Amino acid sequence: MPLGKVIRKYRKIRNLTQEEMAGRLGVTASAVNKWENENSYPDITLLAPIARLLDISLDTLLSFREDLTAEEIGEIVREADLRLKKSAYEDAFRWAKKKLEQYPNCEPLILNLAIIFDVHRIGQEALDEAEYDEYFCSLYARVLKSGDEAIRIQAASSLVLFYMRKKQYDKAEQYLEYFSIQNPERKIKQAQIYAETGRAQEAYKAYEELLFCDYRRASMELQGMYMLALKEDDRDRARMLTEKQRELAKCFEMGKYYEASCGLDLATLEKDTEAVLSIMEEMLSGIELMGAFRNAPLYEHMGFKEMSEDFLAEMKENLIKCFCDEESYGFLKDDKRWQELVRKY
Repeated sequence: MPLGKVIRKYRKIRNLTQEEMAGRLGVTASAVNKWENENSYPDITLLAPIARLLDISLDTLLSFREDLTAEEIGEIVREADLRLKKSAYEDAFRWAKKKLEQYPNCEPLILNLAIIFDVHRIGQEALDEAEYDEYFCSLYARVLKSGDEAIRIQAASSLVLFYMRKKQYDKAEQYLEYFSIQNPERKIKQAQIYAETGRAQEAYKAYEELLFCDYRRASMELQGMYMLALKEDDRDRARMLTEKQRELAKCFEMGKYYEASCGLDLATLEKDTEAVLSIMEEMLSGIELMGAFRNAPLYEHMGFKEMSEDFLAEMKENLIKCFCDEESYGFLKDDKRWQELVRKY
């Protein structure tokens, strides 16, 4: 808030007229009026007496604070958007620049206004590109050291996109260091840079690795929802989620073993003999194809370790032991098909 508005606000809170305030400070009422209308500023020697008279701190008088509230930031952003729609870009930009000068340490405001004005200027050929480039990059760089991870990442992301637009891919790549290794956005942007710089094989590999991770993440999330549905005794929802897991495995080319195995738990819980035995057969016959995704076209640029025959044999042996568990599969012990299955493997 400008100094004049602060003086007016707290003068009224103290129930002082301009004349009363002027008399106590030893100035004219006209001087107070000019301060409040921002036609002039108080002498520096009067700042402390004004603050004491209004019962506020110097920080409050000078509107010094690190952050605006979320509501205040939202209001400024909305006004910025309105100004960009209704007035010339240069005029709206000057207004925004003054706002940032008033709140030089408010990182969310810096980031939001930088993004809005940076994006809005794209395609406006009449603007002095170099001048704006330097200014917006300086704003992004200012918040790169923010204590708020979300702000740091958004600023880094904006700089990556900025330098990609400029086709300065080496610089764009530098800002990927601000993303954690676990952040998929880092790999997505890296893949985009690979693609733009003629490194197609590396781009494919990066995208495929993301897809493979996405499958594992989505599978765990569906499994978590499935367990929650069982806890709530919602069998219909559990069946739907099991089917989604099967479709997911098929979509991501994980192979028949993974498509079948996700349905075993629910079929066993419901003691659906036919379904359980069919799934068991599919799983046992699909052991050799457990690593089918290694040869799937979807992941052809990834390097996987081969599964040894010993590992697959051990896996099959463990499955048979599991299927013989009395507590889980005791209801099958008199079934001839189950008996033959166990003997066969």
